[in-house]
Amino acid sequence: MAKNKKLGDAKTAKKDEFYTQLSDIERELRHYRDFFNGKVVLCNCDDPFESNFFKYFALNFNSLGLKKLIATCYATSPIVYTQLDLFGTETVVGKEESEKKPYKIEITEVTDENQDGRTDLADVEYLLRNRKNVLTLLQGDGDFRSNECIDLLKQADVVVTNPPFSLFPEYVAQLMEYDKAFIIIGNQNAITYKGVFPLLKDNKMWLGYGFKGNVGFFLSPYEDKAVSSQHKEGLIRVSGVMWFTNIDIEKRHEKLILYKTYNPDEYPKYETFDGIDVSKTTDIPCDYFGVMGVPKTFMDKYNPEQFEILGYEREDENIQVGIANMPEDFLQRYRAQGGTGHYTKGMKMLCLYDREGKAKIPFSRILIRRKQGTENEN
Repeated sequence: MAKNKKLGDAKTAKKDEFYTQLSDIERELRHYRDFFNGKVVLCNCDDPFESNFFKYFALNFNSLGLKKLIATCYATSPIVYTQLDLFGTETVVGKEESEKKPYKIEITEVTDENQDGRTDLADVEYLLRNRKNVLTLLQGDGDFRSNECIDLLKQADVVVTNPPFSLFPEYVAQLMEYDKAFIIIGNQNAITYKGVFPLLKDNKMWLGYGFKGNVGFFLSPYEDKAVSSQHKEGLIRVSGVMWFTNIDIEKRHEKLILYKTYNPDEYPKYETFDGIDVSKTTDIPCDYFGVMGVPKTFMDKYNPEQFEILGYEREDENIQVGIANMPEDFLQRYRAQGGTGHYTKGMKMLCLYDREGKAKIPFSRILIRRKQGTENEN
């Protein structure tokens, strides 16, 4: 829980200004380069003048073979109207005294405007400064849920951005409603959100290649409270960040190598469900084919040809796999042994006794099972 505190705080306090580094975007999107050919790309949570998503696609417009690039920003962004970070200068793009209005940028070609023998960001800058039909003000506030932004979404083949952390489930729901391909950044906790987990379970979305160690360093107006060894000047360290996508990639077809064998002493059974607990993804036994509860980090290794996802550690209106109510005697023992947390006997949650007889409620489990036909794989 503590590792994802900044993202959790963002969701609670609606602090959504985390700007992705270009190097992180390049590292992820290199796995999708062929996919972008002939596509209309939408970055709908990105001020075009400061977004590294816009910068990436503008710089690579021709090499990716893009058909069109669209970028929009939201009115409440702290940098809207005034910042031109991409070009190292500052200017006012558009501002009305009575009401601030964000803008959109639409690019259908990037040509050698300055005739220096190459196309680069200088040519994009020329387009933005000199072609009136490239940059236009939006009528509303630029919210991705507004009608004019939905109209832009309808034009797009693929959406690539870092959406507001606090609105992630709603953002994903919109992408699914309009049947759009996407590559977006979210936090690890989103895996078990009610509006997200069923999509992962049904193989309608999955995790991308990810950040190193699931840790990202973002440009942000918020204070970085990371310890000195983790601090990077001008950046904020955020744990538990991941890429989510519905575009097929090689990673999701890689088999997870299993080497451990099942031992009932090492893999305790749940008191409220017919399954065993596996505390580490790397410890999934190669010779067990019943239901297993694994950490949510398993999703980074999930291969739908090797495993099926059944549910998670609790029952709710979306996921029901038969988890029973926690027994009253279990809760009494759990409390007597120093267990904490708001749990009652009416809750349908996974619980177990470890080999020493200690009552435990494992944190954040995904219920999985090996698929038939994988018995000889290890």
